[in-house]
Amino acid sequence: MKITHDNDKPTASVELPLTRPLGDYDIEDVDKPTPRDVDEVLVSQGFLDLVDDARAALAALLGEHGLEVVQLTGAICKGDAVFRPGLWLVLREPGASGAMSAEARNRVATVAEALRALLNL
Repeated sequence: MKITHDNDKPTASVELPLTRPLGDYDIEDVDKPTPRDVDEVLVSQGFLDLVDDARAALAALLGEHGLEVVQLTGAICKGDAVFRPGLWLVLREPGASGAMSAEARNRVATVAEALRALLNL
């Protein structure tokens, strides 16, 4: 998992690569030799179902943590000599100006870890 906070905005991006097969989503092979090979996973029905489940899980998680989703989509994640499909999301601290608060940064990490655990990524 990779979390990147914007320096001058109340937003953070989270990259959640798939590190193991997800049989419930018919995603069996997650290590691909090129980014182009990941594309076939990102457009599969199983991956679209994963994104839908992530959206529902985030709705429940964010209600407790005072953050909002700006974007949720599929991503091509670079691993050690392989590429993997993954989820990419951008979270925002509502009502904040400038950089995200330290408390919200901690909440982003908590939400990202909870999402990873819920989806078994």
